[in-house]
Amino acid sequence: MFIFGHKNPDTDSITSALALSNLKNKLGYNAIACSLGNINKETKYVLDYFNVNKPILLDNVKTQVKDLDYDKVESITKYRSILFSYRKMEANNIRTLPVVDDNKRIIGIVTMKDIAMSLIKGNYYKLDTCLDNILKDLDGKLLIGQNKEINGNIVVISLYHKTLRKESVLDGNSVVIVGDMYEAISTAIESKVQLIILTGGKKIPAKYLAAAKQNNVSIISVNTDTYTASKLINQCNYISTIMKTDNLSSFYENEYLEDVKEELVTNRHSYYPVLDKKGRYLGVLNRLHVLKPNRKKVILVDHNEITQSISGLNEAQILEIVDHHKIGDIKTDEPINFRNMPLGSTCTIVYYMYKEENIEIDKATAGLLISGILSDTLYFKSPTTTEKDKSAVADLNNILNLDLDKYSYDMFKAGTSLENESIEEIFNKDFKEFDEGEYRVGVSQVFTLDIDDVFRRKDDFISYINEINKNRNHYITLLLITDILKNGSYILYKIQNDSILKRAFDIVPSQGVFIDGVVSRKKQVVPKILAEIKDN
Repeated sequence: MFIFGHKNPDTDSITSALALSNLKNKLGYNAIACSLGNINKETKYVLDYFNVNKPILLDNVKTQVKDLDYDKVESITKYRSILFSYRKMEANNIRTLPVVDDNKRIIGIVTMKDIAMSLIKGNYYKLDTCLDNILKDLDGKLLIGQNKEINGNIVVISLYHKTLRKESVLDGNSVVIVGDMYEAISTAIESKVQLIILTGGKKIPAKYLAAAKQNNVSIISVNTDTYTASKLINQCNYISTIMKTDNLSSFYENEYLEDVKEELVTNRHSYYPVLDKKGRYLGVLNRLHVLKPNRKKVILVDHNEITQSISGLNEAQILEIVDHHKIGDIKTDEPINFRNMPLGSTCTIVYYMYKEENIEIDKATAGLLISGILSDTLYFKSPTTTEKDKSAVADLNNILNLDLDKYSYDMFKAGTSLENESIEEIFNKDFKEFDEGEYRVGVSQVFTLDIDDVFRRKDDFISYINEINKNRNHYITLLLITDILKNGSYILYKIQNDSILKRAFDIVPSQGVFIDGVVSRKKQVVPKILAEIKDN
């Protein structure tokens, strides 16, 4: 399962995903912490401080071929025989076998139909295989000779030995099937045939074996009669003699289901090999696998709105949501664990989940949790702060023994530096969209101890905000510049009706106006704006 927070992740989003995945793994699940964007400077400071690896970057959770329960059919090489392939397919109740080279790359496909047609339309008189295949397929015993390539014409001896010599039936390309007709066997040895298959399990005098060795003729003994051996011999041919090699269709395991479906519409193959990113064979896919696909399993933290989540979420199976924001628009097909609590941080909720499961919190995880809480509550200055947040921090710090004043200041200082960041980077690092009926609102928030740097680029910020407002069809686009030390925020904006700002915050709207005491987008900004839009 993948556990991740919202797009443009903040510290609470990342640390809660990491801490919850750690909890799930300790409970026996296979959880992977993910990020839906690059981590910010504050989060990097936290991860570096507690020596925690950053989560993997996840682009989408669309269903891929690797998510399907495709058949893990074992492949064969081109040197296996037709009869071996048939027996393998019959034993495993499969109808298709992939043929691969020494590097596990697909070179052909063989089906039960191909084998059946080879029995009906195949060349019964040609043999292209190796001695080992014949021994295994006919359950034979090697009397003289060694494994070698056998490529020749099949001759079933029923003629008198003098007739064989007279008609010159045998030569170095012949593979002879014969019973205990010793004169005929002698003639075959003299003709230096490639192979003699002695049927009926008969013994052969030593002189014939000696002559065969001298003439480089291999002899094997089989228990079947001559008729049966002659029926089976051409099935000892290499599978490469009948496999399909043209117009092979396959899918890579990372291909998306939507693309696979398009291919299935235009291509009528029954089975498709599945390959890894290096083109190596993994298994076989058919249409039934596509009709009932598995979905990626996900847990959402610190958000529950579609616009803030990952691409392809509608194709995933949401197992759980852990959040401290208002209930959004995400829907599920079945009941899930949905823990939504009015606390200052998602990390606070995760902390209490550890307590509920009676799982010990190690120092690294304690560092993640305390950082997420301090970040999202602005070290308890945010109005979203609760006594549960403070209690969690106190308990976690019993594990860590941090100087909270110094750690918080250093964390905020590292995170609020805007040095070498572009207008676009600053605006989008913590940008979220919200809907109120037909109206869409976009709110970005940046915490900084360097307000002067923002206002030096004020006109550029306003220009970018206007562009976003137009391109995304927002009713209002707002940049909240939060001064942690002054415990308030400056705003830059583009809005269709600025009286909404006046009523929402009791201010005279102007670019860069300071709103005292407003530090929480979730609790103090978005609800007021959406309420005013609704009443407008």
